[in-house]
Amino acid sequence: QVQLVESGGGLVQAGGSLRLSCAASGRTFSSYVMGWFRQAPGKDREFIAAISRGGLNTYYADSVKGRFTISRDNAKNTVYLQMNSLKPEDTALYYCAASGRGASLPTSPIAYDYWGQGTQVTVSS
Repeated sequence: QVQLVESGGGLVQAGGSLRLSCAASGRTFSSYVMGWFRQAPGKDREFIAAISRGGLNTYYADSVKGRFTISRDNAKNTVYLQMNSLKPEDTALYYCAASGRGASLPTSPIAYDYWGQGTQVTVSS
């Protein structure tokens, strides 16, 4: 069982930056692939980024590639999402998720076993 708590969301102007954090409970954090997703009102949950258990491999959605960076600190049981050059279309509720299955970096929400409650990011134009 893993409990995830996101933080770091807020209101920012277009072009600005935010850093999201996701703190995990439990002693097995390093055994999970971690991912970030977002969901805007009226839209499906969208994959943003994923990171391997050891942090060496990452994968990004085309919509955020070059602007967002996922990282993790297994000693602190925390995964991060650094978001730069934010755009109004990045406005959404951002979730972190943990996947305990396989060695790949899944992009589908159904591949993730545990979810946080979300943190709101609003980008003004």
